[in-house]
Amino acid sequence: MEQTILLLEDDADLIDGLTYSLQREGYAVDVAQTVGAAYDCLKEKSYSLLLLDVTLPDGNGMDVCRHVRERDKRVPIIFLTAMDEEVNVIRGLDGGADDYITKPFKLGELCSRIRALLRRSGISGEDSANRLTSGPLSIDLLGGSASLQDRPLELTVGEYRLLCLLVRNAGQTVLRNTILDALWDGNGSFVDDNTLSVYIRRLREKIEDNPSHPKYLLTVRGFGYKWKCEKNF
Repeated sequence: MEQTILLLEDDADLIDGLTYSLQREGYAVDVAQTVGAAYDCLKEKSYSLLLLDVTLPDGNGMDVCRHVRERDKRVPIIFLTAMDEEVNVIRGLDGGADDYITKPFKLGELCSRIRALLRRSGISGEDSANRLTSGPLSIDLLGGSASLQDRPLELTVGEYRLLCLLVRNAGQTVLRNTILDALWDGNGSFVDDNTLSVYIRRLREKIEDNPSHPKYLLTVRGFGYKWKCEKNF
């Protein structure tokens, strides 16, 4: 089945280049040049992936991202942004984005990120059960949700995937490069290492009683991270 990408972008030259490159990669592309046009497209069909510019004539891509996440937690979303300050990255990730790429960017790099996210947008066939548990933490693999002490956790897609990876390997150190490989692509060369640190920090804020002194999501300095497995938190 052909995968269709929604491109929200108002730069005509960039639209032409992206559309040509994505179609050459085998994707169908729908283009919206305003937030309103994007909402119209989303009413008409479902998409395999969204590419959202941040600043548009009638709003911003973050509003579209939040709108989509209210209905669909799983569709991959990448922001196209000229703003590389951490505060904007955090806003985008908190809004539900999976990744961001800063303009100007190489088309090959963007296509690699798209392929990685599309491969991981569904539940892996290797899952042996529909639920992961660790003490009062419960992860619903089919529903794509998690709860702590029966309280739903509001996680972005990236945070959810990271949490699943760590809990599956509870009690073991998961190397930073291994995490980047699993969540994105290759050896993580297309991902700013700072993005992983943002995910870790945001996860701790949602799970730990004291994020500054974590008890469960532990840093193994110089190596990576570990989920401390206990019968009861």
